[in-house]
Amino acid sequence: MTQTLAPTSTMRGRLTTWDTPRTRTSDLLRGVTAAAVMLSGVIHLDLWAGGMKVLDVVGPAFLLNAIGGIVIGLLLTTWHHWVPPFLAFGFGVSTLTAFLWSTTPGGFFDVHEEWSGWAIWTCFVAEVVAVVLGLVILWVERPRVRR
Repeated sequence: MTQTLAPTSTMRGRLTTWDTPRTRTSDLLRGVTAAAVMLSGVIHLDLWAGGMKVLDVVGPAFLLNAIGGIVIGLLLTTWHHWVPPFLAFGFGVSTLTAFLWSTTPGGFFDVHEEWSGWAIWTCFVAEVVAVVLGLVILWVERPRVRR
């Protein structure tokens, strides 16, 4: 079976990318990962506006998390490089770590969370998706050695 490659974009008349199953998979993974980090970012922005902004350390962290999630989501869909999926992975790990820390008896900078509510569970799932798919994208898009 012969695979037909079709150009997907040109730049000054030169071919820049090819539409292959690998690039279609990569684009789908990047889209889902972008949606996950942006969803987490938007929820953190909503929580920040809803009262977290008054907290000394956690308030600014929520705002930075919101901005970071939105920026990383945009980068995933516009910059085809290894950096955005790596950032998505780091975003998910760091956000999950801060949340898990906040569920301990000591809390996270005097914030004590519980495993309840739509925002907590939605962010948890979105951040797990960011971690897992960030790594999957890095694997799928790894440079291949030609023999």
